[in-house]
Amino acid sequence: MKEKKTILIDFDGVLNDYKGNFNENDVPNIKKGAREFLIKLSQDYEIKLFTTRNKIKTCKWLIKNEIDSYISDITNVKELAWVYVDDRCVKFEGDFSLLANQINNFKTWYR
Repeated sequence: MKEKKTILIDFDGVLNDYKGNFNENDVPNIKKGAREFLIKLSQDYEIKLFTTRNKIKTCKWLIKNEIDSYISDITNVKELAWVYVDDRCVKFEGDFSLLANQINNFKTWYR
């Protein structure tokens, strides 16, 4: 069996309905389609969750939403991965002037 490539997925704003109103004691609801997305993706990839939230609270949220079995680990470190999925990122295309423009004009998907 071939080894699966790792995908590091951000938690807030990708898997849940976070919209910029961070509350460490209240994790937003699971985003519509997230469970199905993880089920399908986990067939071909190892999925790790990236978050700065409390790891125990995040684990409880994953269990409550029945998606814990699709996540191999939770980290707050940018680990080696095939690809990173995040709602607050800019893809570097090799051109710094383009990158500066993208940073200056960046808006999250929910703004």
